[in-house]
Amino acid sequence: MELKVNGSWRETPELPTVGALLTHLGVTHQAVGVLQNGQVVAREAFDREPLHDRDELEIVRFVGGG
Repeated sequence: MELKVNGSWRETPELPTVGALLTHLGVTHQAVGVLQNGQVVAREAFDREPLHDRDELEIVRFVGGG
């Protein structure tokens, strides 16, 4: 499966959902926001939202500070 993640194309194993991609990348689901093909994916839908070959995803990590 080929996915564009944060501007870079990468080959991944067949991953069924956005949540599976996050797990594959070692990203904590609670600390990110995800756009899939320009649409916001609700955090509670990460494990239900299907991935398709050549999807474009932006994963934004939330950082606290002050």
